[in-house]
Amino acid sequence: MSRALRVLTAAALLVPLAACSTSSGDSSGKPAAKAPGFPYTVTNCGVRTTYDAPPERAVTMNQHATEVMLELGLKDRLAGTAYLDDKVLPKYERAYESLPVLAEEYPSYEKLLSADPDFVYGGYASAFLAGDGRSRSALAKSGIKSRLNVEGCAKRAVTMDDVYREVREVGATFGVRERAEKWVSGAKRELAATAKKSKNSQNSKSGKPVSVFVYDSGDKTAFTAGGRGIGNDIIERAGGRNVFADVDKAFSDASWEKVVERRPEAILILDYGATTVAQKKKRLLDDPALADVPAVKHERFAVLRLSDVVTGVRAPKAVEKLAGQL
Repeated sequence: MSRALRVLTAAALLVPLAACSTSSGDSSGKPAAKAPGFPYTVTNCGVRTTYDAPPERAVTMNQHATEVMLELGLKDRLAGTAYLDDKVLPKYERAYESLPVLAEEYPSYEKLLSADPDFVYGGYASAFLAGDGRSRSALAKSGIKSRLNVEGCAKRAVTMDDVYREVREVGATFGVRERAEKWVSGAKRELAATAKKSKNSQNSKSGKPVSVFVYDSGDKTAFTAGGRGIGNDIIERAGGRNVFADVDKAFSDASWEKVVERRPEAILILDYGATTVAQKKKRLLDDPALADVPAVKHERFAVLRLSDVVTGVRAPKAVEKLAGQL
């Protein structure tokens, strides 16, 4: 009996040892297999990062970053989100409502850390302002990897190819490359269909694009879209010509004198924030200095959400929406 007890006791002690030996590898002692596609290394806005595995607790800041994640089916990887420009698309509503909202705008660094993230994804450069303590280097010191939407650091004009790149790189980061490629293929088909449909329009037949002034906001000056942001590419694909395409910024202030001088045929109003589209239209229509601008004189207004004209998953549909209005 004593020998039998000793054998049983030894066997019992070996069970946890066996469990430990297989937790990080197989019975041969080899390390556990990496997830497909990992390690993955990407250089994003000058920051080179290697991912040994997909992030598990991501925080998104800015709506288009959040919607990229939700489009790729990554709700379960989100530990929190912040800062909407308007409402998420209806197809994302249920998923979004289940997420912790850390702040109405940007969270403090302490609030961000309270979500225990291993990855932070910002849509605008302002998401990582050093003065607010949320710089990418500060996050890295806390062991948190990060990504900035490519439009936030663009040194050239952003196009739909950058939208594809954004979705593909996020997909690769989270190990869902196939989902990303499926979305890109669908976006390309959608844009091709819009282009084909636009060829039948009167303006396309004449070969003359509609001159468009983008009105974001502003009273003393007009805050408008320049030639560097994705908005410019959206306008061109929709059959328009951005009258401030020569401005080498995504968004910039322009004088009302310049607006009058460039005589836009249509005005694209960006819908977001506390000022309504109706209020923006009224401001334009009531300004005597703009009375002879063709777009104002004939009340030719188009409307898109602000979240439609950034480098996110709404961009292809925005082309179709604007093309129909132009």
